Amino acid sequence: MTNMLRFLFALMLGMAAGPWPANAQTKVRLSVGGQSALYYLPLNVTAQLGYFKQEGLDVEISDLAGGAKALQALIGGSADVVAGAYDHTIQMQAKNQPLIAVVTLGQFPGFVLAVRAAKADAYRGPQDLKSMKIGITAPGSSTHFMVQYIMVRAGLKPDDASFIGVGAGSSAVAAIKRGEIDALVSVDPVINLLLSENAIKIVADTRTLDGTRQVYGGVYPAAVLYLTPTYAERNPQTVQKLVNASVRALKWIATHSAEQIANAMPEAYALGNRPLFVKSIASSVPMYSSDGRFNRDAADTAYNVLREFDANVRQAKIDVTKTYTDAFVNKVAGH
Repeated sequence: MTNMLRFLFALMLGMAAGPWPANAQTKVRLSVGGQSALYYLPLNVTAQLGYFKQEGLDVEISDLAGGAKALQALIGGSADVVAGAYDHTIQMQAKNQPLIAVVTLGQFPGFVLAVRAAKADAYRGPQDLKSMKIGITAPGSSTHFMVQYIMVRAGLKPDDASFIGVGAGSSAVAAIKRGEIDALVSVDPVINLLLSENAIKIVADTRTLDGTRQVYGGVYPAAVLYLTPTYAERNPQTVQKLVNASVRALKWIATHSAEQIANAMPEAYALGNRPLFVKSIASSVPMYSSDGRFNRDAADTAYNVLREFDANVRQAKIDVTKTYTDAFVNKVAGH
């Protein structure tokens, strides 16, 4: 029996055990990097509308500097589950530390590579990224991967620039305005805010499906919930509830206006410009998955992209089908 078959068999046994008592509140430690970014809007909707609690879960969310930090929390044992980039499940398989994604939140990333306005006139193409100071959410995060891939495709080395972690909120805005970085990879509302102030020029944009294909050569998975197979085997009902709540949030996003979605978010997430925040949400809605299911073509694209600049992935034998499962999504009631 293969490892994947053992995993699925264990899930079926756990799910067959029946539901927990209605009053049970199960503690779940969830880490995320840059929670205020619209990349993680489905997670925030789930939490803000109380969908986790309604599933009987007490989810403690730790907002860290970037996706790499969230991954470290999981590997280090201080988190049970991560809301983060699908990329990490492939990278960790290459290190013989399997992770499995259980629900897709984003069907394309929404990352934008932009250069500071003062550098815009001299920028001719990705080759000009050499020797620049480039702001990313955190080293080793998916924003980092995007710019490394663009650089390698332009004939540069992955370390031909300096990468500086600036987070995904107001700190990223400040880094551009102060001239601390020459370029930035970030997401909305940060990008739209900087654009509105003519502080940046966009040079690569994955906020649309066409833009994603232009950058990555195909559809590309974005935010997911991922965890260790061991956690899923031992806590299948908890994982099912996490997925139930997440799919419910995806459906809510698809059926509500940008104004209604903004009303559900903490005021601080708007970065002081609510009209622009609403506009950013409206343009971001197509980014999110409609049903939480995975796309094999997107998984293959992520694998091919990572191989370009990650030696561990390039040298390892990777089976992308072991990095995700639709087993939980398929069991969501009425789905």
